Amino acid sequence: MKVINLHQEEKELIELAVENNRHAQHQIYSRFSPRMLSACRQYIKDLQQAEDIMITAFMKVFTNLKNFEHKGSFEGWIRRIMINECISYIRVQKKVKFIEDENYFEERYNNIESQFSVEDIQFLIDNLPDGYRMVFNLYCIEGFKHQEIAAMLGINEGTSKSQLSHARKMLQGNISKLKNYTNGTE
Repeated sequence: MKVINLHQEEKELIELAVENNRHAQHQIYSRFSPRMLSACRQYIKDLQQAEDIMITAFMKVFTNLKNFEHKGSFEGWIRRIMINECISYIRVQKKVKFIEDENYFEERYNNIESQFSVEDIQFLIDNLPDGYRMVFNLYCIEGFKHQEIAAMLGINEGTSKSQLSHARKMLQGNISKLKNYTNGTE
């Protein structure tokens, strides 16, 4: 049985792509584009727009591939470029308004064992205001800390915490409404 060193294979693929080998670039795109489209879709409601942003971000990936230092996950490095591209797009569109709220309090929410489909949950997240959705995704899905989110979005840490708190409240309310609707009690 032959054991393939996947890390070495990925490193070789990256080196070929740095040299503008189109086949290697295509392999990278094919391997990562489904997950990266999903990441873009978390921030951008419109699927076609999310795909356009993903393609633009992949151009940045290939342009900056020589800067990848092989110190962390290659997929994580690509994902960060995707997220930054989404945030840049939203900023240019001037769709985000962050509300300063110094009087918020952090609530604890239980994980919900959901009876809902992925599409239902994505619909609920899509219907959050842009600022809430971005902070929610960055914190809950991407795992960034509030300090990192604040730096990425150009807001203060308290605003990031406040946006997350409001997003969670809104999601909880909408989940309750959806539960009542699906159970026929509303």
